[in-house]
Amino acid sequence: MTTSSSERGVSLGMPELPAPDYPDDVRARLEGDAREVIARYPDSRSALLPLLHLVQAEEGHVTRTGMQFCADVLGLTTAEVTAVATFYTMYRRRPSGDYQVGVCTNTLCAVMGGDAIFEALQEHLGVGNGETTDDGKVTLEHIECNAACDFAPVVMVNWEFFDNQTVQSAKRLVDDLRTGVRVEPTRGAPLCTFKETARILAGFPDERDGAVEATGGAGPASLVGLRLARGEAAPARVVHPREGGPHEEPQDAVHEPSPAEHLSSHDAPQKTSASDPSHPAGPTAEEGE
Repeated sequence: MTTSSSERGVSLGMPELPAPDYPDDVRARLEGDAREVIARYPDSRSALLPLLHLVQAEEGHVTRTGMQFCADVLGLTTAEVTAVATFYTMYRRRPSGDYQVGVCTNTLCAVMGGDAIFEALQEHLGVGNGETTDDGKVTLEHIECNAACDFAPVVMVNWEFFDNQTVQSAKRLVDDLRTGVRVEPTRGAPLCTFKETARILAGFPDERDGAVEATGGAGPASLVGLRLARGEAAPARVVHPREGGPHEEPQDAVHEPSPAEHLSSHDAPQKTSASDPSHPAGPTAEEGE
């Protein structure tokens, strides 16, 4: 059985009509906000990213009207604006929920339970990746690394961290979001709606009481490198895999590898075709010989 182009939502032959404009009062308000954003940059087109957040804060996603508005105030074509809006996943192209629930399914979070959490939430909410619940509250998606691996598996709601999640805690989280129960991120500012988050990302202040003062530091594992750089950590334990167990070395000592030690490509530069003429790269004979 075949379907017509109209049934598939495809329009052939007729060009798409221009995007409808915002109501006069909305456009006037957005133009005032846009002027404030544009004034931050020496080149107006650099304001495109925050302006896309601005129009997303208006309707909850970046509409054709929003993209036309950005093009108008920046003197760009709609093609240029569309190219940016479709490149970044933080800009939604269709209506979405008040709460964007992103489950990290990158390597570490996945093996620590992220994959199981994402699958369980799909079944629990009855939605697929990028889909929104019928009540318009939650949009579920799997996302890449949240740079919080020491808290894996991590779930983010409107870009706020919910760390060390399990299938059970993630289900409780989305249930609370849907029923209006107040939830607190593990660290960072108090949770707000996706529209409110978009306006903050556009560069406007978060005017909620206590939101600016709220903070959340990185986890202990995230700070090891910083402590090492400051000389606050204990001396490193150097392990010689072919010469016995670990032992202490002074921090200012230079370790000279013995001939028995294996050097990987991370330990020292190795000879290449560019530095070793006796081992040229490429075939030594013509093809077919």
